[in-house]
Amino acid sequence: MPARKVTRSIPEGARDMARDIATTDAYVVSRRQRKKVEMLFAHLKRILGLGRLPLRGPNGAKDEFHLPATAQTCAKWRSSSHFPAEPHQLERVEAWAS
Repeated sequence: MPARKVTRSIPEGARDMARDIATTDAYVVSRRQRKKVEMLFAHLKRILGLGRLPLRGPNGAKDEFHLPATAQTCAKWRSSSHFPAEPHQLERVEAWAS
């Protein structure tokens, strides 16, 4: 009775390459950076309601994301230590600036 063969899938070589890349340090760094960007877009889409964009095309999407993304960046920047929300944080900023 002939032995059965298990054939290797055609794209398995690409999968092996992807597995090898996933073990590098550069991949870990890029995955962390990509996750931060994806979280910001998820917030824009879910919380701010930009899931469906009425303006079509790459320029329309760019225009619709630009203003909320700018507002989100400004809010993030404001909450940093450079612009203190509390008076006790002002001492830290003054000490840093001098």
